[in-house]
Amino acid sequence: MGIKITINKLLTCIFLVLIAFSVSAQDKDQKEVVKHKPSVMLGVSGLKYQGYVGSHSNLSPLLDARLGYFLAVEQRFGKVLGVELGGMFGKLAGTDNQLTGTPTYTANFQSQVIQGQLMLTLNFDGVMKGDPTVSPFIKAGIGYMMFNTSSDLKDANGNPYVYESDGSLVAAITVPTLTPGVTTTTFVPTRRDYTYETKLTTNGQTGTLVIPTMAGFDFNFGKHMTCMVGAGYTIILSNWVDGSGKGSAGYISANVGLKYEFGKKADAVDKQYKDVDFSSVDHLDADGDGVPDDKDMCHGTPKGVKVDEKGCPLDSDGDGVPDYLDKEPNTAKGNKVDGYGVTIDEAAMAQHQKDWENQAPERSKQFNVLPSKEYLKKVEAEAKKNQAKNKVNGGNTSNKIPVELRSADMNHDGFITADEITKTIDSFFEGSGDFTVEKINKLIDYFFEQ
Repeated sequence: MGIKITINKLLTCIFLVLIAFSVSAQDKDQKEVVKHKPSVMLGVSGLKYQGYVGSHSNLSPLLDARLGYFLAVEQRFGKVLGVELGGMFGKLAGTDNQLTGTPTYTANFQSQVIQGQLMLTLNFDGVMKGDPTVSPFIKAGIGYMMFNTSSDLKDANGNPYVYESDGSLVAAITVPTLTPGVTTTTFVPTRRDYTYETKLTTNGQTGTLVIPTMAGFDFNFGKHMTCMVGAGYTIILSNWVDGSGKGSAGYISANVGLKYEFGKKADAVDKQYKDVDFSSVDHLDADGDGVPDDKDMCHGTPKGVKVDEKGCPLDSDGDGVPDYLDKEPNTAKGNKVDGYGVTIDEAAMAQHQKDWENQAPERSKQFNVLPSKEYLKKVEAEAKKNQAKNKVNGGNTSNKIPVELRSADMNHDGFITADEITKTIDSFFEGSGDFTVEKINKLIDYFFEQ
């Protein structure tokens, strides 16, 4: 009676601790609801009986180790807590060879067991950061074991085993004598055959309650598969499994299994973007031109500008300048245009180039011989005068500085002044800035062109 009271107290404490820890772990993040699909686990166990039979032996503990096979289905609730329903089929065994002292004891048994159990599980992957490769677990529960116990008391010919005083094993063979109806017993050295041919009555018991516990680690690989490695101890609430009716009983288990979760596990990337609506992202239209970004070939179209099916502004005359920037909407096919879609007068352009080339020697001479600030100011004033004249005549006043020369435009007004070109040249000779001799020459040419 005292043993049963102690076991009941132990079971109650285990369940209270597991439930308290589970509630605490899940309350840390009530807003996050983790949904798990059922999982199924199949595996193998190494079983070692712990009880009266087998405790009087100097043999190797592995002699009485047996295999078991288990199947379980688990459903998790939230991040930590789960319930597992499982079954185990296997054997338990024990052997004694206490041949010295009083009393001697040479019992052995093997029991075929079938066990079903309901376990409360704690899975710690839910409270670990990210998606851990290895995560611990704890299980405890209650179950029922059916057992069928036998003993190996005879050899293959049905002759009983007898242990000699020196520890040797012999078979007691009954043989007839010359006198009719009279027999004699001969002892022949033998070895156990481990056939367990003699069924034990076990006081009429064939089943008992058990309290299984287990702890171990889950090794996650893939999105569905887990390898479980664990060890446990199961309390057997009967002392008749070994046929002795004495002492307390239980067994140690070493377990390896594969678990498959039917729901797809979320990996680290899935968790990171779990709140993102990718269907809406696929249809984003940042510039509001009616063409989704994933199909838009011209991003950043100004509001209200008409576009084609590729999201590019319409260009009715096909001169390469979109209609909303084109100041000459009906340019003839083949004409060269400027940045505003206005036809370029090739004759005037050729004359301009000719004048430029004619002035280049004089300009180069003036710049190299008289690189005074007054001379640069004179060139600057002439450039501004030409721009103002073009503006009055309705010409193109755009002056886009080449990208490689823009660092010389220190005030970012789109015009290279005399002061700016002087500072740029000074920085070149001081070894600062990004200008080379070639870029300085290009800057000088641009300075005279603007």
